[in-house]
Amino acid sequence: MRIALDAMGGERAPQVVVQGAVVAVEEQGVDVVLVGRRDAIEAELAKYGRALPIADASEVIELGDHPMESVRHKKDSSIVVGINLVKQGEADAFVSAGNTGAVMASATFTLKRIEGIDRPALGVLVVLPWHSLMLLDVGANPDCKPFQLVQFARMGSLYMERIFKVKNPKIGLLSNGEEESKGNLLVRETHKLLKESGLNFIGNVEGNDIAGDKVDVMVTDGFTGNVVLKAGEGIGEMVFMSLRQAITAKPHIKLIGFLLQRQLRGAIQALDYAEHGGATLLGVNGNVIIAHGRSEAKAIKNAIYFAKRAAEQHIVDAIRTGIT
Repeated sequence: MRIALDAMGGERAPQVVVQGAVVAVEEQGVDVVLVGRRDAIEAELAKYGRALPIADASEVIELGDHPMESVRHKKDSSIVVGINLVKQGEADAFVSAGNTGAVMASATFTLKRIEGIDRPALGVLVVLPWHSLMLLDVGANPDCKPFQLVQFARMGSLYMERIFKVKNPKIGLLSNGEEESKGNLLVRETHKLLKESGLNFIGNVEGNDIAGDKVDVMVTDGFTGNVVLKAGEGIGEMVFMSLRQAITAKPHIKLIGFLLQRQLRGAIQALDYAEHGGATLLGVNGNVIIAHGRSEAKAIKNAIYFAKRAAEQHIVDAIRTGIT
């Protein structure tokens, strides 16, 4: 089991990426190959007295680069080289905290879509102490057609079956109300198709159902899903900062506030997909994990483990079989 890791991807690359790789190797025994500029990678590895395999890539696709243009013109970038390692069978999965659009474009162009899949989708896990669910799409497809959302639901269902061993996962369609008549045209048309899909479709769900255990897979278009994801991150940080401000204003509850901060931070992290490995690109012929651009070493380590689990559980094969 070998995981290709984009050492140049992310706001603090290669420092935190290499650190996360070293921790993953030490804690989990994962075989990691670092993809990127050898001199920069070796300088970071020297800090830990470790030597890990390196796949040379002389170019870097920056976070602000245009995805398709950069993939076309930067053939020796860490993203393109890493994806090619998966295609050539030299790596079982690819992990990157770099330019999300470039990773998706390179994966779709190089690995190709699984036969029968119209568009790949980005899915994130919301892992709570009492329940876990997959939300998809969260950004790959801002504009969708009803049959594409049905494909997302099927891929999410197969994923939850393999990774979390959920039997007959419950599917919910994100809408502005539970009634069948609610939602825009896309939601209403998708609702009809999901009822006839053979999936365990329970109907429409609302945004607040993310915190419950009503569904195992929540389906939406990439525009809405991305807004939900970013809003959740922002609200969590807002609550945390409000608590910190309240504690500062009342010194006599400082100790209690300090303890509450730690508990609250833990709860917020439970909602942070970076804590659980990032987003998985479902629907291409290879395991591709996209970590948050602001990922710290812990998030990189988790993304590597996430990729390892996906490869071990043969997610791509499951989707390939389940779609046909």
